[in-house]
Amino acid sequence: MANTGTPKYGAADVKKLRDLTGAGMMDCKKALEAAEGNIEEAVEALREKSAKSVDKRAERTTANGLVAAAGGTMIELNSETDFVAKNPEFQQLAASILQVADDERPADLDALKGAPLDGGTVLDAVQALSGRIGEKLQLKRYVHLDGPVALYLHRRASDLPPVIGALVAYDGADTDTARSVAMHVAAAHPRYTSRDEVPADVLDAQRREAEDTAKEEGKPEQIVPRIVDGKIKKFYSDSVLLEQVSVLDESKTSVKALLDAAGVTVKTFARFEVGQA
Repeated sequence: MANTGTPKYGAADVKKLRDLTGAGMMDCKKALEAAEGNIEEAVEALREKSAKSVDKRAERTTANGLVAAAGGTMIELNSETDFVAKNPEFQQLAASILQVADDERPADLDALKGAPLDGGTVLDAVQALSGRIGEKLQLKRYVHLDGPVALYLHRRASDLPPVIGALVAYDGADTDTARSVAMHVAAAHPRYTSRDEVPADVLDAQRREAEDTAKEEGKPEQIVPRIVDGKIKKFYSDSVLLEQVSVLDESKTSVKALLDAAGVTVKTFARFEVGQA
């Protein structure tokens, strides 16, 4: 005869385990049964199961997701599909992680992943949701800038969460100008704030490329330096925030000119875009 003894757990235990792990009801029941009602053992078993499930999806691409930001803090949480990016549970997880990041101000992404959340860590929470929905999820990026900070979030469609976020740390009183620069950063994708930030090896690569191209095209040797100078100037105007032409100003004024006129100085910026490096 089959064992019909009374289970060593009740409905309250199942609910408690579900609240702790986010696992499905049947998974919680099975884990409690295997652990003979021991909550701690059941939690560990479910986390191990979730981790194995995540490992199986490790090679999948996470090119969708969202950017979430508040104040001077911003995170990027990725998913495989935009369907999951619209999932309320996914969005709530992003909001919870953002709250932890803003409260704790961890030193880097790894520290954020190890920060406490819902009885485990942030990484535990990401893996738990990944196990439940069957998609690979990835907490890809995190940054915190000291204020004051202007924020802009961009949505590609009204029914999708933000996929581009820009933070601009600045000095000055003109908050409207600071936010317009954040909008510019989101649209123009600068790589550096000023020329001083451009690494020497990046400039050297630009020079070599210009020289090689000029020689391949048979340009006279005496004009090669001018061609190289033009290449570097174009690189600065494309990649350096202060030297870009403002995308929001019809007079084609540089970002630096707009900032100077408003008495605002940009200290640094950060830009996240889902699906981009």
